[in-house]
Amino acid sequence: MSINQNLPRAGRGAHRPPLPDFRNLGVVLRVVVLVNALAMAAVLVRNGELSRLGGEILDMALRVEFPLILCVAVLFLAAPLLSRLAPVAGQAATVLLVVGMTSLVHGLMAPLGGDVMWPVLWSLVVALCVLAYFQQRSAAHAPALAEARLLALTARIRPHFLFNSLNGVLGVLRTNPRRAEEALEELADLFRALMQDNRELVPLSEEIALCERYLSLERLRLGERLQVQWSRDAEAEATRVPPLLLQPLVENAVYHGIEPGAEPGTVSITIARHGPEVHIGISNPLQDPARHHAGNRMALDNIRERLMLFFDLEASLDTWQEAGVYRVRIRLPFRSRP
Repeated sequence: MSINQNLPRAGRGAHRPPLPDFRNLGVVLRVVVLVNALAMAAVLVRNGELSRLGGEILDMALRVEFPLILCVAVLFLAAPLLSRLAPVAGQAATVLLVVGMTSLVHGLMAPLGGDVMWPVLWSLVVALCVLAYFQQRSAAHAPALAEARLLALTARIRPHFLFNSLNGVLGVLRTNPRRAEEALEELADLFRALMQDNRELVPLSEEIALCERYLSLERLRLGERLQVQWSRDAEAEATRVPPLLLQPLVENAVYHGIEPGAEPGTVSITIARHGPEVHIGISNPLQDPARHHAGNRMALDNIRERLMLFFDLEASLDTWQEAGVYRVRIRLPFRSRP
């Protein structure tokens, strides 16, 4: 999934949003809740006597829940194939799968009584309503995606970092010209990566490389005061993440956890894969709890919002303080494909 999948491009006609990711927990929960809400609304509309409402709800559950679970399971398995189709073809295939599964289930339930035609027609209407809901939701999120991208642009690097880096280069220019040249190359590479049009998910390995360039430049200024401890999982580095996920958090750790202190401090960065998830942890010494919390708010809110827009309920960002250490933990699904 990428931001430009949801944003219309200039010079083109109306852009139809792609299919929802039927392997996403948030999508699955929304489908289940929406279908049950529509079924409950249908029961309430056709109910004529309050005394029969309980029985009609049980009858609805019998006829809706099993086909719903089966349809969700089939869409989960077929999600990779559906995602390769054009949006219109994918939506048509989704509707056919839902109608087919409903026909199969109610065909098997025919001995219990009831006509098969009406449940099939109802499933067709519900499938169209659910797809229309996700299309509307995708369109409603387009401005939020654009705003999140603009916030990412403004939160990339604090202005003081550029001046501090240049001062660091000037400080070693005479004593170590080679290191000064390397620092300028790192600075150019860093800003080139930050200023490019970051719309799609990128490999986590690229985010790590960006952080290494940033930390190398900060060592020019902070010297031995900045200690970095990496714990990396090569398998986890293949996952794809929103651009500028890691660097702003590492910069916050340096700016609030190392720079204010006179003693050396350690920024710890842990990256590991746990089954279908990747966990990223960042910790730094806690110098001033109130100032640290206020300074981190924009970067944390921006990253949390982008994780939600890209991964829905499958990703999270948590922060907490313990024993003089400020910790950030990100949990997101492992996605090796764009």
